[in-house]
Amino acid sequence: MSRVLIIGAGGVAAVTVKKCARLPEQFDEIFLASRTVSKCEALQKEVGEDRVKAVFAVDADNASEVEKLINEVKPDLVINLALPYQDLPIMDACLATGTDYLDTANYEPKDEAKFEYSWQWAYQDKFKDAGIMALLGSGFDPGVTNVFTAYAAKHYFDEIHYLDIVDCNGGDHGQAFATNFNPEINIREITQRGKFFEEGEWKETDPLSVREDLDYQNIGVRPSYLMYHEELESIVKHFPTLKRARFWMTFGDAYLNHLRVLEGIGMTSIAPIDYQGQKIVPLEFLKAVLPNPGSLAEGYTGMTCIGTYITGMKDGQEKTIFIYNNCDHAKTNEEVGAQAVSYTTGVPAMIGAMLMLNKVWKEPGVWNMEQFDPDPFMDELNKHGLPWHVLECDSSPFTR
Repeated sequence: MSRVLIIGAGGVAAVTVKKCARLPEQFDEIFLASRTVSKCEALQKEVGEDRVKAVFAVDADNASEVEKLINEVKPDLVINLALPYQDLPIMDACLATGTDYLDTANYEPKDEAKFEYSWQWAYQDKFKDAGIMALLGSGFDPGVTNVFTAYAAKHYFDEIHYLDIVDCNGGDHGQAFATNFNPEINIREITQRGKFFEEGEWKETDPLSVREDLDYQNIGVRPSYLMYHEELESIVKHFPTLKRARFWMTFGDAYLNHLRVLEGIGMTSIAPIDYQGQKIVPLEFLKAVLPNPGSLAEGYTGMTCIGTYITGMKDGQEKTIFIYNNCDHAKTNEEVGAQAVSYTTGVPAMIGAMLMLNKVWKEPGVWNMEQFDPDPFMDELNKHGLPWHVLECDSSPFTR
């Protein structure tokens, strides 16, 4: 019997809960907690009380409160789908209770728009000594993209030298300006300086200043911008033959124009300001007035294309492949009532949890996705709505 506690009740959590609920042979008992318990109750009503056994209100910033909840539920695994600010308190609670842990995004401090794995990697010895496991970044990017890299290294190359992760949302939600996941986290991420790894060192660029026009499978040519993304940090560490590693994401002109205006007038700032006698954070206010990403699913058309271009050596010859997935917004809405961006994160969270519970991926300590055998995860992607494809290329599509 397996028992999981899912913390979070946003768009990604809704997908994970629904996918887990459809696999009673893997997830016997599901418990759900969030700061807003009404969201948990709505999800419980949707999937049935026979699948979500109980719901709870919890402040995931408070490690002792999470620890108390874990002791009450006694789960085999905590699936953290809350905000990245809350990773460390939840990990502390798991450590205190001897409970396995999984998340989809690495920690970042609330008062600084900076994310890196150092804070969570620092738990390695503590988790190992406690005999429990933490699986970091079991979403799509990070997550599936890490596994794509490991799969390519295992099956297609003797050495991998160049890695370009690409993330294209070719869909249309009809909104003037909206983000496809938590607006606060999304805008903090894309307004940071770009960063990539080349010849043994990290190099920085101005935010969204480097552009490539790439042709995405089943979508077409889209402007793609160099950004920093967390999986680069772990992939470079675990594949030391890499000479260069980069991450690219697509943005339309209308989106960037809105973003520049909002940034120019200070609405993307995370520094508190005084407003009518109280402190408010402009970005948190902006999040409150932007569309909820979970509301975008109805009428969302088009699809995503996320994958990894990898160039390396095989039997003395250089080769390039592209491993990717297309995910259709309308189809994911029909299946689970969610747009594809939530789906592509929520499904891998379920798969990572399944592999941990089944002890297919199971080792005490703190681990990134690419450190385990990629084959079981890749098999499950095909079974649960995220089929992948391998395209052998004549050359890399990048001009730089």
